[in-house]
Formats: sequence, C-alpha cells, structure tokens
Amino acid sequence: MTASPSPYDIARVLSEALPHMQRYDEEIVVVKYGGHAMGDEDKARSFARDIVLLEQTAINPVVVHGGGPQIGDMLKRLGIKSEFAAGLRVTDAATIEVVEMVLAGSINKQIVGFINEAGGKAVGLCGKDGNMVKAKKVTRTMVDPSSHIEKIVDLGFVGEPDQVDTTVLDEILGRELIPVLAPVATSAEGGTYNVNADTFAGAIAGALKAKRLLLLTDVPGVLDKSGKLINQLSVDQVRELIADGTISGGMIPKVETCIYALDAGVEGVVILDGKVDHAVLLELLTDHGAGTLIRK
Repeated sequence: MTASPSPYDIARVLSEALPHMQRYDEEIVVVKYGGHAMGDEDKARSFARDIVLLEQTAINPVVVHGGGPQIGDMLKRLGIKSEFAAGLRVTDAATIEVVEMVLAGSINKQIVGFINEAGGKAVGLCGKDGNMVKAKKVTRTMVDPSSHIEKIVDLGFVGEPDQVDTTVLDEILGRELIPVLAPVATSAEGGTYNVNADTFAGAIAGALKAKRLLLLTDVPGVLDKSGKLINQLSVDQVRELIADGTISGGMIPKVETCIYALDAGVEGVVILDGKVDHAVLLELLTDHGAGTLIRK
C-alpha cells in the first residue's frame, strides 16, 4: 500500500509548480484529447479534474476531442458498414450523420459532464457553432495495385480547416468557462464535414495564438531509432527525422500538424501519452515534462 504524501511533500510540489503557473498565467493552452485515451472512465474523470485545475490556476484551457473508436462502435451497432480508402474512413451521407451524433453529441457532452462534475464550467461546442471552423473537402491519391496508376480517392464528407473564426471562443475564454470542441465543421455551402481531431486542434490553436498545443496520443512522444523518447525538437530536426525514416507512419501527420500550428503562431507543441496519469499537469507544471516538445 502506497503511503500518502506528507503535508511537506504537497507544499514542496506546489512551490515547484509556481514558476510554471506564472509562465502560463492567462495564456491559452489547447489540449487535443484522443479517442483511445478517453476509453477508461476513471482516466477520463482524472483528465477532467486536471483541466479544471488548469483553469483555476488562471490558465485558459481549450479541449478538442476525437472519437474514432466510439464512431466505429456506433456504426457497427447501427449496421452501417465502413469503407476505407488510402487508409482513411470514407464518410458517406449515412456515416456523417453518425459522426456528428457521436462527436458533437454523446462524447462531447460526456466530457462536459465530467469537467462540470469536477467543479468546472464546461461549454460543449463544435466547429459549426458560430461558423467557428469552415472546412474544405479533403481528397487523397492512391496508386491502383493492378494498373499502378495514381488516382484521386473521394473520401466523402471529410474536410480540413479552411477558415477559423474565434469570435465565440473569444467571448468564452477568460470568463471561467472551458470550451470543449468536437471536430465537426461546416462547409461553404452549410453542409457538415468530419475533420481529423489533430488537424482541427492545430487550426484552433493557431487561430488563438495559443501558448501550447498538447496532442495526447497512445505513445510517449517522438522516439529515436532505439525507441527512446526525444524530449525536444526543432522544426528542422523534425524534417530531418522524417527524411531518414525515424519519424514514420501515423506520426508523420501528427508532426505535420505541429509544424502547421507553429507556423500559425503557436509557441510550442507537445506530443505526449494521454494514458499516463496527469500527463497534462506533468507537461505544463513540472520541470520534468511528459512528451516531445516541438518549437520553431
């Protein structure tokens, strides 16, 4: 049985956190909370408490959440078969209805509920609210295995951010309210697009000129060739690691989101493991940090 920390230990931890609290005082921190990290209810409640703590230390957190596994489960329950092309889910008319229902509905309100239960005041929104995020259609190319000809793949109602209007967020931030955003956006014609949550969070962080963007994932961060965590990288070093194959697969779009956010005005982006207890607090309020910090 683990002994409880002494009052001295608690006081020492709070004292060590003070310089970090001062660094982020009144600053905006965007946290992308991943679908897999959200699967455990105890961890979800712990995450909510950490977000409330940030707000109560005069930091302005903005939560952007995913929900891929939950969307997949709901599609299965409804008997809607998913098609995949170029490694991505094709979002047809039936699927986009489920995506919006799950992301902007059940998941969003669950996170809002946990934050409110922990003493915060969360407001659940999606990119369609106040025309916050207008998206354009995403297309991908893939090589046909039989003809070896490159062809354009239509992914349906999948978009990427084109314009971000922060009016609604500007009204919320700094008023003890915590925005929780679902990555559902509107099209120029008023339709609905499903947007990758990392990309959505990067666009929001860039538009808000956030101090930090935290991308919670299922891995500790960017790893070197021997599997050891790299604590800090510049954009040039990231590009070198992509070129030599150290950064590969699903980590490439994540670091590309980091570079996009930095170019848009975010001071630093961190890729960290959302399954680690109090990962957000470890990253922001301790000297140790909890992932890979990427800066210009």
